[in-house]
Order: sequence, then C-alpha cells, then structure tokens
Amino acid sequence: MPKTVKDAKLDNPTARKALAIGKRPHWKTLVPERLHLGYRRKSRDTAGVWLVRRYVGRERYRVSLLGTAHETADETSKAPGTFTFEEAQKLALLHRNVVEGRPKTANLTVAEAIEDYIRYLKAEKKSGKDAEGRANALILPALGKYKVSELTKRQIEKWRDDLAKKGRLLRSEKGKEQKTAKAPETENEIRARKATVNRTLTTLKAALNRAYAENDEIAEKPDAWRTVKPFGKVDAARPDFLSVAEAQRLINAADRASGFRDLVHGALLTGCRYGELCALKVRDFAGGKIMIHTSKSGKPRTVRLTEEGVEFFAALVAGRTGDEPMFRREGSEVWRESSQGRPMRETCKAAKIVPAVGFHQLRHTWASLAVMNGTPLMVVAMNLGHRDTTMVERHYAHLTSNFIDEAIMAGAPRYGAVEVSNVTAIHK
Repeated sequence: MPKTVKDAKLDNPTARKALAIGKRPHWKTLVPERLHLGYRRKSRDTAGVWLVRRYVGRERYRVSLLGTAHETADETSKAPGTFTFEEAQKLALLHRNVVEGRPKTANLTVAEAIEDYIRYLKAEKKSGKDAEGRANALILPALGKYKVSELTKRQIEKWRDDLAKKGRLLRSEKGKEQKTAKAPETENEIRARKATVNRTLTTLKAALNRAYAENDEIAEKPDAWRTVKPFGKVDAARPDFLSVAEAQRLINAADRASGFRDLVHGALLTGCRYGELCALKVRDFAGGKIMIHTSKSGKPRTVRLTEEGVEFFAALVAGRTGDEPMFRREGSEVWRESSQGRPMRETCKAAKIVPAVGFHQLRHTWASLAVMNGTPLMVVAMNLGHRDTTMVERHYAHLTSNFIDEAIMAGAPRYGAVEVSNVTAIHK
C-alpha cells in the first residue's frame, strides 16, 4: 500500500487558504495514474472538501467526495466528521480498498455503502440526519451485513414487507431494549406505516445507486434493488391541520412564562419546522423576513411574513443582541430536539384540541390555511422550503378546489357567443 505523501500546498490549513477558490480541485497523486487526492473550496465562507479520483479503466476516471476538510491549525478543536490531509489520504486508500493501484470493491457491504452515502450527504450539507436515523434503525439491523453484490430482489422485498407489518419505533432509554408500538391495525395506521417504509426504501436505493455509480464492479445486476417497487397509494392528503379558531385557542393556551407560546405563535406564522425555529438567531429577522440558514434539505431560504408576522417578530427581537437565540426558553435554557413534546400535549389539552396534534402539524396548518386562502402553490412551496410544488400538490392541492372555482368564474374568458334558446332545462 502506498505510503502517506507530503505536499506543501495541502499539508496544513494555512497553506490551503492560499489556494485558488473555485470548482476545480487541487490534485495530489497517491498512486501514479491510478489514484489522486483532491482538495476544493468553493467560497471563502465555506470549508473545503476532500475528493478522490481513481482510474476505472478505458481511460476513464471517477471522482468521489470523501468528506469535509479540517480547516484550523489547532488539532484539539477538530470537529467530528472532518479530516486532515493525512486522514484524507488514508480514507482515499482504505475506503476505496485500493491495493497496488487496483480497486477491489466486490466485498462492499450494505453498511459500507450507506456509511459512504451519509458522509456524502453531510459533506454536501444535505439532509444526512434523517437518512442516518432511518438507516441505523430500519436498514442496517436487517441488511447491513450483506454484500451489495449478493443482494437479491426477493431479499429486499421481504425486508420491505416485514418492516410494514411491524409497529413504529418508540423512544427508548439509551442502552435499554428498543421499544416498539403495536403492529398497525387500522387502515390509516397501515397506510402511514407503509409511507414510512417507502421513505426508508428510498434511502436504501439512493445509497446503493451511489455505490453502484462509483463502483460499477460491485454488482452485475443493480436491478436487484432498482426494480423493487414502493407501496402504492399511501401518500394521503394531510387532514391534520387546525382551523383559525383552534389555532387561536392553542396560542392563548400555551404557557407564556416558559417561552412556549412564542414558539407556537412563530410556527403558525411561518410554517417553519421546529428545528428551524430553534436554530434561529435574533439577527435572522431582517427586512420583514426570516432567514433560515440550514433547512432539512440543507439549503438556505427566506420566509416571507404577513404584517402580523412582521409585528410579532419585531416585538420578539426588540432590544436584543443579534447572536441571541430567537426563541428563549425559561431559565436561560435552549429548546432542544424533544423539548416540545410534553408542552405541546399539555397545550392541546388546555385548548381542547381533540384529537391532539403534534408540533409539526403547526407547519401543516400554515400551509393548509394559506392554500385555502388562495395563495399560489409555488409561493407556499417556496416558503416551506420545497424546490417545487410536488409535495405541496400531493398534500394540499385538494384544498384549492373552491379557490379554483372562484378563480375560473372571475378570470376565465367569455365570448358572448352562446345563442339564446327557448328550451329550458327542467331540474328535479
């Protein structure tokens, strides 16, 4: 195996800062004509990333992402998931299983393929957290040990069907046995479970497709997973949103002293996810808009507000410094990943919301009421952070029927060419 190489331009973060910024990587040969390590930084405000370029035959090279570069001279402050120059070399050599210049990936397992896929998502600032959670809980226990080259369609279909019959995972104490809910029984429970399995199957396929695209020698027939179909007709329109009156009751019932009332009100005014609200700083409200720096998709977006929303956030940030959390919790605490569960249940009970809704339904409430009031689907999608109207049409388009009828009556063309007839229709 090649030894670790040195390079004055890539060895340390200080030297790398002097390199040109842009899309073209700076390459260092690890194995002559076979394997190269690359470094690229697209802008001065972002960390660089390590790339590997390997020869795949027929005068072709394949470039893959390795991970984020460690960009400070202090090794003690090294963030998890970042790599030094030496670590990146080892990752390029060992992760790609390159021995004497020849790639050997026939033994790649599903667990290794998913690990590479999660690393790719995180390095590209995409949604790696959701995929990682699904993989750890639902994919790896059953399929992780298998070689990608040996997977069969029947094997994956059995995993899919078995997963659909099981109850959803429940919150369990660390180190204790994983708890699960009872198996789905009602039509809606079965539909919801199958929808979860479909999203998990998408994660599995994405990881395997990436592995195959980069290591086309791992499997002769990728149809083993590509021909496995998701469950059909499971994405029902969302009925779980509040009316304006219910939303008002919920706001009034939420505890003001703990800061939960502000959090509820903010969600109903923006349609933002709980995690997005918790991450907001005071400075993120400017010009009558809210700036979301990191969303579920990994892309920033601007949330437009109504005049009520502008008034609310202006009062919320008045007299505060820009780096303070936008939404404060009682006792200088911050709102954590699961801090909203209990107060949301208590607030629904006090507001007489039956059945109770979760915090995420506040996002659906904003979207549903906006659509029902005639807001164009593309505008709703942009505020929610969707790249197009696909998800909005799937879940909220059924709410637009009255709006469409009114719009046609108001704006569709008339030609005045209908001839008057003496025949009158008789209606029962």
